[in-house]
Amino acid sequence: MNSLYASTPHAKSLADNSFGILIFPGILKAGFLVGGAGGDGVLFSKDGRVLGYYNVSALSYGLQAGAQNFSEAMFLMTPGAKQYLDSSDGWSVGAGPSVVLADTGMAKDFSTTTVRSDVYAFVFGQTGLMAGLGVQGQKITKITE
Repeated sequence: MNSLYASTPHAKSLADNSFGILIFPGILKAGFLVGGAGGDGVLFSKDGRVLGYYNVSALSYGLQAGAQNFSEAMFLMTPGAKQYLDSSDGWSVGAGPSVVLADTGMAKDFSTTTVRSDVYAFVFGQTGLMAGLGVQGQKITKITE
């Protein structure tokens, strides 16, 4: 999170106003025409308590090639977003709360009055090379112990 806050200081204000932060510190993505990605993460309350452990997996198809490692942080802004994460069998494209993928330019304009979506996701700390165009679906599932 310190890396995200250093590159995108407004992410800290999102954290302060969120109901939870789901962090995937290392997601590995690789593909050639067909690709896949996966990693494990932790859901924290805004005061830093661990609320659960999750897995993310994704499939993609399109003109793509390469491999990349990155981190992802998802700020759950509403109680409903956290409830959906806890009660569903994972999120997928086209279902569940609205998710906004925020880039650093967009993040500069965040304030408590402009934050209106259920979830804001940041991708950061990318290493490796992955290029191309494609369609991707992502699913987040709670890891049961």
